[in-house]
Amino acid sequence: MIYVHVPFCKSFCTYCDFYSEICSGKVQKLFVEELCREIEHRRTEIESTLALNTLYIGGGTPSVLAPELLKRIVDTLGYGPYQEFTVEVNPDDITPDYAAFLKELGVTRVSMGVQSFNDDILRWMNRRHDGACAREAFRCLREAGFDNISIDFIYGLSQLTPELWEETLDQALELAPEHISAYQLTVEEGSALAEMIEAGSYTEASDEACAAQYQLLCNRLKSAGYHHYEISNFALPGKEAVHNSAYWRRVPYVGLGPGAHSLIGTDLRSWNSQQTGGWTSECEHLTPEQIREEELMLGLRTDQGACGMKIPEEDWFISDSIIAGLI
Repeated sequence: MIYVHVPFCKSFCTYCDFYSEICSGKVQKLFVEELCREIEHRRTEIESTLALNTLYIGGGTPSVLAPELLKRIVDTLGYGPYQEFTVEVNPDDITPDYAAFLKELGVTRVSMGVQSFNDDILRWMNRRHDGACAREAFRCLREAGFDNISIDFIYGLSQLTPELWEETLDQALELAPEHISAYQLTVEEGSALAEMIEAGSYTEASDEACAAQYQLLCNRLKSAGYHHYEISNFALPGKEAVHNSAYWRRVPYVGLGPGAHSLIGTDLRSWNSQQTGGWTSECEHLTPEQIREEELMLGLRTDQGACGMKIPEEDWFISDSIIAGLI
């Protein structure tokens, strides 16, 4: 399992606190050069994790990289074809030519950050696309031959009325993606959203409203035939994310690029510093107790449960609250 972090965005979303930077093309070229050096330096470590041969390029926004830079990363790795090869994209980066490029590169799964189809909400999020752009991007990916597309949404917004959320789910199901990820809005320290709340210009949705939105999500997707296999993730049968599912089982993986984490064996955790040039790495050996806590926390996120205990779907909102208390 290989994860590559591309720490670039064209703009920052209202709610986001992930490590990312807005940089020029020259900085991106220097980043890719250093990333390729890291790949070669960690070649033995990477090959020890290829029992599950998956590649996930996330960010940030990997689709802001020039195609030749993305191709250089993939060629330097050189382990394809992969059992599953995912690239995260933004709708406004997708054109027919770019979709065809991804297909030719060997990408088998595209994860697209839609977040909403409502233009007012998208503007509030400071997203660069509108609803029409997201639908057109999805069409481009389909026409390029992709049969495994995941789209992301965010719920738990105070301005997301039941009618708007129902409309969003209607439009999502009309597209019929193979996979849907839906995340409750969280307030992260240092984000623009946190500043808005502190200034009194935004009021968070109530717990009751968030629970109702989550319940509607679960009911609609279940009725449409989606497998609710993780708290925030739904897939048509057989289209569950191979790479992400392995994280929740603590399968070893190598994370490359600034801010990326790795798990080598069962007890060695390492992470890279958050800087686009000259990033460094630190590590720690997990204790048996820490490993068990991770197994419990990650297992409770999935429909497989932990310690042989499966959680009924109707109790997943409660499970999410329990997990939040463990982290």
